[in-house]
Amino acid sequence: MANGKMVAMLLAGGKGTRLRSLTRKLAKPAVFFGGKYRIIDFPLSNCANSGIDTVGVLTQYESTALNTYISNGSNWGIDGNKSLTVTLAPHQTEEGASWFKGTADAIFQNLDFLDQQDPDYVIILSGDHIYKMDYAKMLDFHVQNNADLTIACLNVSLEEAKRFGIMKADETFRIQSFAEKPKHPESTLASMGIYIFNYKVMKAELIKDSKDPNSENDFGKNIIPTMLGEGKRLFAYPFDGYWKDVGTVESLWEANMDLLDGKSTLNIYDSKFRIFSEDTRSVPQFIGPKAKVTNSIVNQGSKIYGQVSHSVIFNEVTIEEGAVVTDSVVMPDTIIKKGVHVTRSIIGTGLVIDEDKAPGKDDAPGSVYLEA
Repeated sequence: MANGKMVAMLLAGGKGTRLRSLTRKLAKPAVFFGGKYRIIDFPLSNCANSGIDTVGVLTQYESTALNTYISNGSNWGIDGNKSLTVTLAPHQTEEGASWFKGTADAIFQNLDFLDQQDPDYVIILSGDHIYKMDYAKMLDFHVQNNADLTIACLNVSLEEAKRFGIMKADETFRIQSFAEKPKHPESTLASMGIYIFNYKVMKAELIKDSKDPNSENDFGKNIIPTMLGEGKRLFAYPFDGYWKDVGTVESLWEANMDLLDGKSTLNIYDSKFRIFSEDTRSVPQFIGPKAKVTNSIVNQGSKIYGQVSHSVIFNEVTIEEGAVVTDSVVMPDTIIKKGVHVTRSIIGTGLVIDEDKAPGKDDAPGSVYLEA
């Protein structure tokens, strides 16, 4: 990286309660998306495509499957002699285990790892967003502005603004104010939860924050407002591509449907900026002689004998003859039995859906997930 070494720290420890049963035994970043991916494939692929060769993935809740999936980073090519992907769990000390208290505390607990890497810059990422971004361009912006902290941002609606960290910036993109999830937003410029820090500045701020008993140890609630108050140079990096926070069942369903509707500018088939994932190495999908498939994504190893329309079908799924799947997402290794109608739903992994378990046709988008 031309401007100095940048290490990525990917926050992937959230419990994901808003994804309900999908994360009952699975960390949120390991949840499936788009027919062949997992959510965490996107930030990790962004790192690979941006020339970042050191990534720390901070895990916590139900992390076993996620740790296994990440392994040594080989899926994303960040596993060579001069590159590194490592999972970082909460530290065990003589006083016992200490869960990450907040986003800032998660990084603070891993300052020893960062010190070993000796970076000039650190980029903080989230493990539950679907998007493509060249972080090298964001770093160029950061360096050109002699910034202490750069926050990636995008414009949202006034109603959506209540869910985000909202900032006001001047004509040079220097941030003038920042409010975390304001009840009455003064702007629609929203933080994407992607931060580039000068490492020395970040380290000093995290150490200071860790000593404050009243702090929630959170970037949005504590670190950013404190740095603004100190007169540090904070800048907003504008992003205009597709970005989706898939922290709820509804938003995850919508993001899958966006791929089918052409609303997504992700272009997951772009060979110049690939989204890498695990190689499932399966047989080709099979579409039966009486099957009907329209406007859908159907992955390898699936057997379709029934009707599928406007849906995302993962690998090793079976849709039996007489079954109808519409406006839905069916995750790997699931069987939809004969006569079942699935509409506007997300069906989880490794399930057998018969008529006793079939979701109702009038359910809200993406609101149905069937327990194993």
